[in-house]
Amino acid sequence: MAVEVYRLLKDYTDYGLKDQMTRAAISIASNIAEGAERGTTAEFIRFLRIAKGSAAELRTQLYIATEVGTISKEKAMALIAE
Repeated sequence: MAVEVYRLLKDYTDYGLKDQMTRAAISIASNIAEGAERGTTAEFIRFLRIAKGSAAELRTQLYIATEVGTISKEKAMALIAE
């Protein structure tokens, strides 16, 4: 997901939205990895919840990017489904 977001936005010049989207995408994977390494089920669940919040943030940003014409609706919907 993070790699695809970076690829989609590599030439995008609205750095505010681009930065928010790439940070949210990286946060999803990073929190899952960190939670998995914590060693307890409770910690893993806690970090999965944080990752879920970042996924919601990215989903909202994808809707915005679609509305302003940054990303095609098809690409945004594919990422949202993922």
